[in-house]
Amino acid sequence: MLFTGVRYSMARPFWVWGPAWAMMALIFAMSSVSRLPAASAVLDDSVWHALAYGTLAASLLRGVATAAWQGVTVKRVLVAALLAILYGVTDELHQLFVPGRVADFSDLIADAVGATGAVFVLWCWRLGVQTSG
Repeated sequence: MLFTGVRYSMARPFWVWGPAWAMMALIFAMSSVSRLPAASAVLDDSVWHALAYGTLAASLLRGVATAAWQGVTVKRVLVAALLAILYGVTDELHQLFVPGRVADFSDLIADAVGATGAVFVLWCWRLGVQTSG
């Protein structure tokens, strides 16, 4: 298990999927704001997108792998990346309805790069864990 101490119980789904749900809620909340805070200008918008969707994809991978390194398979890596990218599509569509925001294909590309990059790094890490342990 990635995190020992939490056994199968009623709380397990929240433990496994909670980070992904929290990240999706944070992305939705930030997308609902017409004008983002000045701190968002510290990094380029595409970097923020890549970081956010990389984090989302990593947390989705945690969910689909049931919080276990043994559960990190190629199929689950691809599922996590695809789910994060699909959420990015819905996020861009959501922004069409927020005053002052626009849907931008370049944002979706940054989302996809961040998501696939993050799960690829985790997949490589998984291979390292497997060979060393």
